[in-house]
Amino acid sequence: MGESSQMNLEAAWRWGKQQLQAISESPALDAQSLLGEVIGKDRAYLLAHSEQRLLPEQAAHFTGWIERAARGEPLAYIIGRRAFFDRMFRVTPDVLIPRPETELLLEQALARLDPQATTEVADVGTGSGALAVTLAAHRPHAQVYALDTSPAALGIAEDNARAHGVAITFLHGHLLEPLGERGIMVGGVMANLPYIPTDEMRRLAVSRYEPHLALDGGADGLDLIRQLLAQAVDVCAANAWLLLEIGADQGAAVLELARQRLPNAVVTLLTDLAGLDRIVCIQLQ
Repeated sequence: MGESSQMNLEAAWRWGKQQLQAISESPALDAQSLLGEVIGKDRAYLLAHSEQRLLPEQAAHFTGWIERAARGEPLAYIIGRRAFFDRMFRVTPDVLIPRPETELLLEQALARLDPQATTEVADVGTGSGALAVTLAAHRPHAQVYALDTSPAALGIAEDNARAHGVAITFLHGHLLEPLGERGIMVGGVMANLPYIPTDEMRRLAVSRYEPHLALDGGADGLDLIRQLLAQAVDVCAANAWLLLEIGADQGAAVLELARQRLPNAVVTLLTDLAGLDRIVCIQLQ
């Protein structure tokens, strides 16, 4: 960044924006976000104090972050957190970065839970715990189980639960197996499982930084969904519901899988704001 320690906030922001031009869809906003994090101030402050000069250590910090972002590293991993729904979550490369589209799954789960009900709900493949923690915060009477096959991910989810002051039971294991092993029956299941086909996943930029364990859904992307549906029979109570996030072109295939495995269930497909397949809803009878 040249004489970076002598640069003011506006000049640093312009330099950062230029460095991110080729890699980011929002280089100005990304550079501004990183700069604000470095100096501990919000966007309004940056705009109002554009002539403030960076301290040498701030300049070095900002330069390092911009260089990482310019190589394609997600901002959430650089900063160490990501917003989801109405709260902020710690994230590391051990967990998938929460996406806005997953908020639809959370909204559907909240709509199915009475605020006073003590329903037992499982979040399968919890990752950062964004779904489980937010659900527990909005439905404090629910008994929430967060499951993941990755011990490292469970550690991050536990940190997030503590940070938001919610009580969640964390279980390590494959999909719903930890519930079956303990004889636990649940009234609801949320699952944002890996659903990207293996060959496609290897070609995507997201696979450079985010954990393959949270992305790879097998040959057709549906391996884990098949396994979850097979396990659901043993751990879902009567009239339980399941909400599965899926890929944008997987609606028909997952509807068919669900109807084959759970022939007495009511199975519906929800699309997101872009009109893409997003959530398969299963209501057991």
